[in-house]
Parts: sequence; C-alpha cells; structure tokens
Amino acid sequence: MDIPFSYQKMMMHQISVPTELIRSYRKLDLAEQDVIVILQLITLQQQGDLLPSFDFISENMQLSPHEVANILKKLKNNGYLRIEQIEDEQRMVHEWYSLEPLFNKLYEDTSSTKDQEKKEEGKLFGLFEQEFGRALSPIEIETVSHWLDQDQFKPALIKAALREAVLMGKMNFRYIDRILAEWKKRGIRSSADMNQAREPMQEKPKEKRDTSVYYNWLEE
Repeated sequence: MDIPFSYQKMMMHQISVPTELIRSYRKLDLAEQDVIVILQLITLQQQGDLLPSFDFISENMQLSPHEVANILKKLKNNGYLRIEQIEDEQRMVHEWYSLEPLFNKLYEDTSSTKDQEKKEEGKLFGLFEQEFGRALSPIEIETVSHWLDQDQFKPALIKAALREAVLMGKMNFRYIDRILAEWKKRGIRSSADMNQAREPMQEKPKEKRDTSVYYNWLEE
C-alpha cells in the first residue's frame, strides 16, 4: 500500500542547505544556476555519490554536462570548491568535491569586505563625474544607487560599463543601463564573469579614441 503524501513524508526527504547560501550567494558573485549546481551536488553527496559525474549532476537540470563542467570549474577557480581525498572506514581512499571553502567564505567576518565595497562605491560617483565632466544630477545619482542596491551590480562591473560607453562615444546613462541589462540577461554579475563571456559590442564607435589613457578598471 502506498504511503499517502504528507508534510512529514516530505520532511524526511530534505537536504541541509546553509541559510547564508540562499541569502548571500550574490555577494559572492554566484549566479542562480551556480547555486542550483551546488544544491544538486549536495543532494548527490548526501546520497553517497561524493564525486558525481557532470552527466549525473545535469540529469535533473536544464544545463548540459558541458555547462555543469564549466560551472564547477568556475567554482574551483574562484576558490569555492576543492577536489580532496577522504578515507572511509575500510581505509579506502576516495576523491570528493569539497564545498568547505564556500561555506567558510559564507560565514567569515565580512566587515572589512563591506568597508572596502563602500569605499569603491564612493569612488564610483567620482569616476562618473570625471568622465561626464560635470556633477551628476539627482536622478543620475539615484540611477547609480539603483544599480548598486537593487540590481546588486559590483562597482567594478559598473565601471566596466562606463568604460564601454566612453570607448563607444555614448556618454549617456541610458546606454550604460542597456549594457548592464544585457550583461545581467547573460548572467554576468562580476568582472570575472565578463572576462569569460564578454563579446564585443556589435555597434561600432563613431570615431576611434586613444584607449591607452584609460585605466584598466577590470584589473582592480
């Protein structure tokens, strides 16, 4: 006889997910699909598969094994995931994906990081005024604040969009907002993401400018 569905039955089939992962993943430049891969990995590891294949992870996702592999590679390169060895009760050595670096990062003291972000945000308004050659209007200040607070764009990414507008000779906030909206649609949340996925804008600038005088903000 089938056991009728109940809340108790549902609760028996749960995985343990750190609340801070759901609340703070964007602060670590993780996209939603990165988090889903992490949740899939946690689920499979709790079921006993410590080093699941890319194909196995992607079975219950809309991502291909190749896309899963790229996400795991990004997590590893960003220092959120390691491949380690573990010894079982029979002294057999197995490899597994360790998410300990990610969890440590989630719960470490972020006060100094927040202070640094505030400084970068303060510099951001000065850079806009420097490039526009004037003080920003209240609406423009509100727009930049919206990018930071509501869209959760990192200052470095907003600087990159400003630089893109400067090089294209499109010095207006509407154009910069279009750049950021396009990057957001493509899952680009940080300068690291942009270095991997960024493609040149299709529209050519009206005139060539000497780009050697511009600071390479992406190297910050």
